[in-house]
Amino acid sequence: MILDEARQVLQIEADGILNLIGRLDHRFDQMVEVILKATGRVIISGIGKSGIIGRKIAATLNSTGTRSLFLHPVEAMHGDLGIVGPDDVFLAMSYSGETDELNILMPSIRKIGCPVISMTGNPASTLAKHSDIVIDVGVEKEACPLGLAPTASTTALLAMGDALAVVLINKKQFKTSDFKRFHPGGALGQRLSSQVQDIMFTGDAVPIATTSVSMQEAVEEMDRHGLGALIIVGEDQRLAGILTDGDLRRMIAQKKPVLEQSLTEQMTPSPLHAFSHTPAFDALNIMEQHEITVLPIIDSDRRVLGILHLHDILGKGEFKFNGLDTDKRHGLNGRHARSVYESRNH
Repeated sequence: MILDEARQVLQIEADGILNLIGRLDHRFDQMVEVILKATGRVIISGIGKSGIIGRKIAATLNSTGTRSLFLHPVEAMHGDLGIVGPDDVFLAMSYSGETDELNILMPSIRKIGCPVISMTGNPASTLAKHSDIVIDVGVEKEACPLGLAPTASTTALLAMGDALAVVLINKKQFKTSDFKRFHPGGALGQRLSSQVQDIMFTGDAVPIATTSVSMQEAVEEMDRHGLGALIIVGEDQRLAGILTDGDLRRMIAQKKPVLEQSLTEQMTPSPLHAFSHTPAFDALNIMEQHEITVLPIIDSDRRVLGILHLHDILGKGEFKFNGLDTDKRHGLNGRHARSVYESRNH
């Protein structure tokens, strides 16, 4: 009985979100364009449960490159309205659209002259009439059996806010590396502030082979390390090329007898690389710009010092930035990341 009730709640909330998809129209486009063109901030306001959701949406926008601020409507009526300017965008949140504390504020917001957007479940509400753009977040019913506690409606509001944030991320071409500016105290910020030598794999953990080995040996070495790539060096140990899972897939797709191929003919010669003193921030930019996940690390004489995987920057897998598990980076082969070194120049 308990599980059935829980499943019913999740189904109602899921249906509420899915039903929003069919209601997305040009007004969502307009909202995005207005926010992109604004030189000020997105000022989000709401009260009660909608206010709590509004705070979360403001936090998401701030962390992903869209300056935002939550303004409590009651505090706004007692002096805080001064933070709103004509260059801002005012985003009002109220499911009923008839929240007195918010609607009393709206004439003052209109006088300031900033664009007004509302997210409401009632497009014919007083709040909607005060708005330039109305985003319908209505749900068929609440998950609460009494129909009183906001449940599906707040879930739908939160999901629409996430949809807005993600679209803005893509429109602004916000990159993972931009996280450093907004999360300097987090684990990702710490990794991005480090140098490549602090997080790269070295020693026996580096998948490496000379140009003289057979394709069979090269594939075995690549598989043994599980990083999806094999660094190729000449007899002088200088970087000569790289072989990746993607190279093997292409050979198979082209129906080539993989193990009979020449390693030097199938590898990518003179691959992109970084140096041990390269900031992790710059290494990540190289990976993002060229859509690759692995970088050979070399010295000034092009001798291979190690290999850097995207996961070591982002903190996935078993790697720990705080210094633990460093033996895994410097010799043991416990990782089995699934990656492909894909360069646009390949």
